[in-house]
Amino acid sequence: MSAHPALVADVLALTIEHEAFGADQVVDGEPTSGWVPLTGLDGIEIGVWEMTPGVITDVEADEVFYVVAGQARVEFVDPPAAPIDLRAGTLVRLHEGWRTRWTVTQTIRKIAATPGEEPTR
Repeated sequence: MSAHPALVADVLALTIEHEAFGADQVVDGEPTSGWVPLTGLDGIEIGVWEMTPGVITDVEADEVFYVVAGQARVEFVDPPAAPIDLRAGTLVRLHEGWRTRWTVTQTIRKIAATPGEEPTR
């Protein structure tokens, strides 16, 4: 019997290895994050990213993501914009170079699509 030709992933049950953020990014707590690539499509890498509770600053990559679990708030430092609250069901488009502040209150897990590389951590 051969494997199914379609990609099938249980993104909620997936085990993700985590690493600590650099001290220059951490604002509060001891958050960690991890990335598991799943597949690619025409130069776009699609995978699952997760971050544990805490506050970090980040410089974004081009990315579209869909939150499947957890809660967080993303504040936009540059360019300034209204913050967004993330929860399961939220779809977001970020642009390369945006400076953000992530406040995760419940471990957040998202499916992300980026141009051929891991989302910025």
